[in-house]
Amino acid sequence: MSQQGKALSQGQRQFIIDLKAYFEAEKKAGPTAATKDPTGRTAEGLHIGRRTVEHVLAQYHKDGDQLVERSPSSRGKPPFQLHHDFVSSIRSYIRAMNKNGQHVSVQNIRAWLREELQSEIATTTLWESLKRIGFVYGKGKRRSALKERAYVIIARRKYLREKRSNRASDGSLQRPEVYLDETFLNQNISTDHTWYLETDGAWVNKPLGKGPRLIIVHAITKEGWVKGGQLVFQASRRTGDYHAQMNWENFSTWFIEQLLPNIPRHSLIVMDNAPYHNVVIDEACPTSSSTKQQLRACLTAHDYPWSYDMLKPELFALCKQHIPPPEYKIDTIARAQGHIILRTPQYHPELQPIETCWGIVKNHCRQHSDFTMKNLWEQLTVGFAKVTAETCKQVIEKVYEQEEKFWQEDIEIDMLEDSIEEDVFSSEY
Repeated sequence: MSQQGKALSQGQRQFIIDLKAYFEAEKKAGPTAATKDPTGRTAEGLHIGRRTVEHVLAQYHKDGDQLVERSPSSRGKPPFQLHHDFVSSIRSYIRAMNKNGQHVSVQNIRAWLREELQSEIATTTLWESLKRIGFVYGKGKRRSALKERAYVIIARRKYLREKRSNRASDGSLQRPEVYLDETFLNQNISTDHTWYLETDGAWVNKPLGKGPRLIIVHAITKEGWVKGGQLVFQASRRTGDYHAQMNWENFSTWFIEQLLPNIPRHSLIVMDNAPYHNVVIDEACPTSSSTKQQLRACLTAHDYPWSYDMLKPELFALCKQHIPPPEYKIDTIARAQGHIILRTPQYHPELQPIETCWGIVKNHCRQHSDFTMKNLWEQLTVGFAKVTAETCKQVIEKVYEQEEKFWQEDIEIDMLEDSIEEDVFSSEY
């Protein structure tokens, strides 16, 4: 796309100045200039990041080697930065420190991650991630420490209580357990490290960008993958949270046509809180974002009195107090066939055994990638075959152990906090 005859923006004029200065520096350095690594030279000459250059070039080639003007999109909530393995490890570390009465700070956690997991996470990223998964830096009676928020503990406790109630005294299950989840794979998935000639550079033929994306939906029981339960389709977009590329229509169709006919009768179906899992029925009570008219209509429909002088917060408070909580569409579909749905607490991947299965599948595809969609489909089949019935049995048993650990640790931490409060109360009076 030519810029001749068009006014240049201030940013474009600055790029010209930077690039000219870069070329002048090369001229002074010697009679010849290095032509290796044009991407890196472009980034250095324009004073921008290499990843920015790679992203612009990838989008340019994707659009048919032309610049396409795009309106800026709303950033919204930033994507979650921590891998779920780190979430589990960090939670275990903080809970262990809390049990021992030791002070916990972001710097403590960063040092621990650096030493134990060889991972360097920026302070701000770690701080925001801790808040996202339900931790708070609170001032206690004797110490200040990172500790879990009450709503996280309540949600986990409720989930664990329902899971435990599904087990008989001999350890057998009253309802067969089915674990479902969604994930994704990009065409250019690959391992981070490889052997290479230093003069050539790493991944000489690796394409820019992540490539087209496959969305995958499946479920497991202790017997293995649910037969007939696999759904794989290519996403319409290559970037963004894969949850945003699924919807209620796709999920409910899969749930009704592929999952329910192939699972044991009267199952306990465990899944997370993805938005398309939590679509409410039409008659559900309005939310805090509803209008006053909707709140009034909701109260009227349930025969609860209200007056026109009531403000919106008052109307919403009445709804919360008197109207039954919203019911999810997928729950009514499952219940009609004798099943029960149970949702894991947010940001608790260690309670979902299918996460380990996804890791096995992805690792295989990562190690055998040739950056083509045809090969990705082939390797995906092999990766699924690596997850056997024995694999599923083992990962489910491991989750049972983690559930029991959470259950006992919550009791111990609660008792510890009680004893601290009693000691402080006695010392004050």
